[in-house]
Amino acid sequence: MFITKKHLPRRTVLKGAGATMALPMLDAMIPAASAQNSADPQLRAAFVYTPHGVILDEWVPETQGADYEMSPILRPMEPFRDSMQVFSNMKLNTNNSTGSGHATSSCTWLSGAIAKDTSGADVSAGKTIDQYMVDQIAGDTPLPSMELGIEDVSFMVGACDGTSSCGYINAISWREDDQPLPAEINPRTTFERMFGYGSTTEQRLMRAQTDKSILDSIMTAAASMENRLGIQDQARINDFLENVREVERRIGNLENRMREQGSNLAAAPIEIPELYDDHVRAQFDLMVLAFQTDTSRIASLMMSRELNQRTYPQIGVPEQHHGISHHGYNEERMALHALINTYHVKLFSDYFVAKLADIQDVNGSLLDNSMILYGSGMGDGNVHSKEPLSNILVGGGAGQLRSGHHTDVMTESGDATPNANLLLSMLDVAGIHMDNLGFSTGRIQIAKA
Repeated sequence: MFITKKHLPRRTVLKGAGATMALPMLDAMIPAASAQNSADPQLRAAFVYTPHGVILDEWVPETQGADYEMSPILRPMEPFRDSMQVFSNMKLNTNNSTGSGHATSSCTWLSGAIAKDTSGADVSAGKTIDQYMVDQIAGDTPLPSMELGIEDVSFMVGACDGTSSCGYINAISWREDDQPLPAEINPRTTFERMFGYGSTTEQRLMRAQTDKSILDSIMTAAASMENRLGIQDQARINDFLENVREVERRIGNLENRMREQGSNLAAAPIEIPELYDDHVRAQFDLMVLAFQTDTSRIASLMMSRELNQRTYPQIGVPEQHHGISHHGYNEERMALHALINTYHVKLFSDYFVAKLADIQDVNGSLLDNSMILYGSGMGDGNVHSKEPLSNILVGGGAGQLRSGHHTDVMTESGDATPNANLLLSMLDVAGIHMDNLGFSTGRIQIAKA
């Protein structure tokens, strides 16, 4: 490993007109005195939610252990099977009685808690594990956590799911029991929170009407820094800047497309991508950039919300996802639901996991140093069941997680295991040791022996 004579602090940033950008991990950030042992890898954590349950027969592998055959829905993850664990026969807290089961599937997925039965603004559910991790591993990162989504229901009030408040369906992350963190759906807003440049409507309109990149304002600083770095670090900075420019270019292209179609950015400063694939990719790209630059170490994405009205004609499913999930066990409709499930997994694999795997970090890749939970708080969407569930855990957990296993966690008495047991084990990996969480009954083995 090439180590320069000058040591850079991990929080080194590049500054320009209206922009401040953190750097990825470089060799020069590792003190020369400890070069032989490198630096300790920094854990990142992500949580990705898909609604309305899954077709369990197509999701859950038929065999257990390290040699299991990848199931049809999870097959897009085959290139990363050595970096993932599958857990089946789990359950959400079945004591949740508010609403029809949609809202409580998402709002308690990361807490194992019971949501208060209310249709008003006085919502209450458990603090989620991502926010416990904020307290432990966020450090001095500019954004303690990022909560992203695709659909916004913040304008909705009252009951959105039977007796369940609309406040329950727009957040999977809760800072405290009574503090949901609504998902941000605008990639431009998130980009500017991360890197600055444009905090008002007028500034964003001006920004959207020019081709000038925020990178142009910091290129001089970047060039000056590169002259003091080793060859490997120079290459990493070049790759990093190109990645940032590509993300910004993609967001700009989406905004240009909307302007061409007559969108008024001055009146409506929220520039939401028209195409679902573009929107998901932009959100995943921002999560990757946040991890790469240490702008944030904790992020979540709702790939869609419960009770959505989204259709997927691009994959041959013109009917709403929610309607398809109520398939009545009709084989043709179940096949359409499985198609949506597979589509979501492929987007997750191609746009997030693969990107993390390609970016080098301390002692491995960003994927090696991440812990990512992917899944749903609902099992069989047709009957809104919270039992059984199956979720996957992806990444190396900064060297702590075992991998390449499918584990059926059904108890000896034939009961499903609380998903809160998995959450409790994930907290252990993050260095947070709690006796219980929600309705947990113990822990699930996820770490290396």
